[in-house]
Amino acid sequence: MTNPLLDPAPISPARFDRLGASVASLLETRLEVVLPQAEAVLPLEAAARGLSRPGLCALNLDTNPYGTIFGRWLTEAGATVIGLRPADHQAVRPEAVENALRDHPEISLLSFAHAEAATGVANDAAAIAGLTHDHGAMLVIDFVASFGAQEVHIDKWAVDVAVLGPQKALAGPSGISVAAVSARAWQEMSANPGAPRDSALSLLDWKQRWLDSDKSVIPGTPSPLEIIAFEAAIDRVFDEGIESVRRRHRACAAASRAGARALGIAPFATDADAALVATTLAAPAGLDARLLVARARAGRPVALSAGYGELGRHVLRIDHTGQRARLEVVLEALEALGDALADALVGSVPEALAVAEQAWSAVEHVGPVS
Repeated sequence: MTNPLLDPAPISPARFDRLGASVASLLETRLEVVLPQAEAVLPLEAAARGLSRPGLCALNLDTNPYGTIFGRWLTEAGATVIGLRPADHQAVRPEAVENALRDHPEISLLSFAHAEAATGVANDAAAIAGLTHDHGAMLVIDFVASFGAQEVHIDKWAVDVAVLGPQKALAGPSGISVAAVSARAWQEMSANPGAPRDSALSLLDWKQRWLDSDKSVIPGTPSPLEIIAFEAAIDRVFDEGIESVRRRHRACAAASRAGARALGIAPFATDADAALVATTLAAPAGLDARLLVARARAGRPVALSAGYGELGRHVLRIDHTGQRARLEVVLEALEALGDALADALVGSVPEALAVAEQAWSAVEHVGPVS
């Protein structure tokens, strides 16, 4: 018997080009868009190494984990990097960015992750973008965990390189990604002798071999299954409407935080800094988040996990990402978490579920979501 996932028809260059145009339309951007056939960490590193060089001074927001990693790539490629680390459980404050730009007029590039799904914290992209524009620096933003959940305005914010992946809020595949690049960023990469060329880490290769070509040959070896899945994900988002997708994520975040508080569990991130793609919670004192998750998930596949890396013992995470951004997903996670707490439960599970539904409805009142 033939598996339907085997032997897919080849993807034509014209079809691949139409996908790029659809992505640009969804992003509402006039920047040139390329679709590297790899997980989004690849174009993030490609952007860092393509723009970084000796003599460049960059301001990088050291949020964990991806903001910190991006700063390391910039440093490895020769740039002088000034890092801004946020206070625990918080985003980087725009006033800290403003002070750094004022104190270091030599800064010509600013980079940060809009949201970190691992910590559930989101930076104020609009405010930081405005400060960067006023300073005259290039702006690189990692939108991988935010696009489709948070408000994103690539052109309005004058972003020079925007990177995202469809596997988060867009509920698409993870083996293809997006980089939207400005004319200024292309010029900087082209003038950088250290920018990768003839490499998987080269955005310039995509510029030269695809965008500036007759588009008769897709660079590299096309991955039909990833491309087909991305097409389907984009079509589904267009059918629902991007604002509806964002509203589902806002409603889930509100429901998760309200329900958790009713259980006696404090959110990890402050309300003002909370990312919308997932909700992180502080494990009750004296309890290991990993053990709570194992107990909660015993016999039921709820969307609950422990924190990333060093946060694994202390942080719980409700994953309401993409197609999991549904009220029933949040309610199931809260109920399982309440059951796992057992004697340590402070609140009432039925009350927590009722509060979560109320918080969901308060966001959803603007219109129904299918």
